[in-house]
Amino acid sequence: MHLAYPAVLSALLFCTGLYGVLARRNAILVLMSVELMLNAVNLNLVAFDVWLSRTARDTLHSGQALTLFTIAIAAAEIGIGLAIVLAVYRGRGTSDIDKLRDTAEGPVPAGSHGGTEEAPVTGDEKAEATA
Repeated sequence: MHLAYPAVLSALLFCTGLYGVLARRNAILVLMSVELMLNAVNLNLVAFDVWLSRTARDTLHSGQALTLFTIAIAAAEIGIGLAIVLAVYRGRGTSDIDKLRDTAEGPVPAGSHGGTEEAPVTGDEKAEATA
């Protein structure tokens, strides 16, 4: 088999994952897209390892070893990522990335710019507050 076939398939998988990361709003779909991108890289690593092992006499199969490390890192990433998404969903009630802000912040009131500055208090408001 030619090297071009898995390379083109890997490029298509990576572009599909990149589109999913950039266009999706749901955090779980973004995590799935990242996994798709990592699998595209794994396919490239194995394909180039097989291609290079045909030309080299001493083969180390380093591409396949890197693929195993990538799979282990991806498994840890998806476990931690899903735990974070579940915690955010329980706390906020949504997993929509656009609606989420920093986890330390509360909901931003309508008409606010998100700043911490307060409006100046006039004399009439001071008198009402003390009365």
